[in-house]
Amino acid sequence: MKTTINKRLGAIAVALLTLIPCSLRAQDSFEVTIGADFVNKYVWRGFDQGSGASIQPTLALGWKGISLTAWGSTSITALEPKEFDITLGYEIGGLSLALTDYWWNGEEGKYGYYKDSHFYEAAVGYCFGEKVPLSLSAAVMFHGDKNLEGKNHVSAYFNAGYDINLPQGIVLTPSIGVSTKSYMYTGDKISGVTDINLKGSKEIKITDSFSIPVFAQVTVSPVMDKTYIVFGMSF
Repeated sequence: MKTTINKRLGAIAVALLTLIPCSLRAQDSFEVTIGADFVNKYVWRGFDQGSGASIQPTLALGWKGISLTAWGSTSITALEPKEFDITLGYEIGGLSLALTDYWWNGEEGKYGYYKDSHFYEAAVGYCFGEKVPLSLSAAVMFHGDKNLEGKNHVSAYFNAGYDINLPQGIVLTPSIGVSTKSYMYTGDKISGVTDINLKGSKEIKITDSFSIPVFAQVTVSPVMDKTYIVFGMSF
């Protein structure tokens, strides 16, 4: 039976190493980071996840370049879409490594079915620094990307992006992503350019000590012949 990603997977996380901001640096002291993003539409690697407007909270623990991050997404316009991901990461200099356990079976799903409901991905990324703010990353889904016969298939995703600092505190980031022989998106094998993006981000000053980061991103997905525009804000 042919299965689409919205029925089979629900929503899928924006992998932490899809694109690594060149401004991020490892911390020597123990840190706890909490926050949440609000987005009008959840688009992952060029594919609409069908969850509508969503809240996406984060809780991260970090120490000397090692991090453990819990990330989730819950729709605020639909009852079912739900995702919970755990990522173990390590950063040294401009190099970042990550191992992610994705779970996106929705509100009615059972978390403990590790064989069938969890997807595992390993990723590596490198940022060349502030002078050359180019970010490159590669991610390999080594468990969970199954074909129509249920056979596990190894797929890969590659991304490149470049930060351009503009006046008025705006950062413009063009990026491009390519997937290789993945069944996750439509149930059929997909290869090619999955997402071409142009993202603009800035901080809106509320008071002298408080600002809200916001972004708008236009995405074109050549393999699906789709276009999206997403707005989000972070707290």
